[in-house]
Amino acid sequence: MIGTVKIKITVLKRTNPTEVFQTSPVTLIGPTGPCDVFRDGQEFTVENLVMPQGFFPMAWIALVGNVRLLSYGCNFPWIKEEGVTINCCTDGLRPVIFKMERIK
Repeated sequence: MIGTVKIKITVLKRTNPTEVFQTSPVTLIGPTGPCDVFRDGQEFTVENLVMPQGFFPMAWIALVGNVRLLSYGCNFPWIKEEGVTINCCTDGLRPVIFKMERIK
């Protein structure tokens, strides 16, 4: 059924601020390493367009649009594989890169 397709989200890479900037453009007072909410290789399954348990809400907001598109059968013409896309969260200093794919 359209819209009820499962989507797998895989954490491909958590970046460190030093990978993004040689010198931070702001003074950090909080965490300075990679995101500690996710682990590289961690997987989540989206069912019925509901945010998976344990998923960070701000990352979900960044991904949910493409999760919805994949759920409704969209393919991304710049990616050879059908039903797959790569996105990242909106943390500009230490983004997390995710792979999303329709589960067949």
